[in-house]
Amino acid sequence: MLERLQKILSRYSLASRREAEKIILSGRVIVNGKIVKELGTKADSEIDQILVDGKLLDIKSPQPIYLLLNKPTGIVCTCADPQNRKTVIDILPHKYQHLYPVGRLDYNSSGALILTNDGNFANHMMHPRHHVPKTYHVWVKDIPKPKTLEHWREGVLLDERVTIPADVDILQIDRTQNQFPKTLLKIILSEGRNRQIRRVADQLGHPVLKLHRVAIASISIDGINAGEFRMLSDREIKSLSN
Repeated sequence: MLERLQKILSRYSLASRREAEKIILSGRVIVNGKIVKELGTKADSEIDQILVDGKLLDIKSPQPIYLLLNKPTGIVCTCADPQNRKTVIDILPHKYQHLYPVGRLDYNSSGALILTNDGNFANHMMHPRHHVPKTYHVWVKDIPKPKTLEHWREGVLLDERVTIPADVDILQIDRTQNQFPKTLLKIILSEGRNRQIRRVADQLGHPVLKLHRVAIASISIDGINAGEFRMLSDREIKSLSN
């Protein structure tokens, strides 16, 4: 399968994506006898001969890794960012910087995010037909009326398609003096359209003030501080794979 060369290097040499780019740009990579210096170059690790510093790349299947990260706000949920903002890869230890995120949380959102080097697992998790539920704690402006919450639960028209029914419940109402009231909602979604919660909340007249994902399926980030992570257990991996 053709892949970008820097992705192959980061997977098999355990270099970070940025280090892999530097290795390529410095002319240290030879593919099928030719020096490659272009980052957009693609290769097939199972067919092409790839040498780094004169040594043949070891293409044995890497040990699968599954991390659960508590993503902080102000971090981009990608492997690299054209605006040079800090990414979730940047906050991981060097030995895990070849992983990639499963799904996304936007820049201003925080919480549970899985990273892995297992492409089949990632594809399974992100495929729409599997409807992996995700649980969020969301502060919204003002106090939604029961009718508004029922509308949200039943489905809201978004991009000409109604959202899948969601669980939406009030956890807390804050009427702090000299401030507008705000409401903490628990929202469970089984689909993941781009910025779905924020867009639906805006449409219903209750903009999101803070969004935090607390669980993916039954796997919670309880006990994991912002910016920290833990390995998923075999039982958790199996439950997500099923």
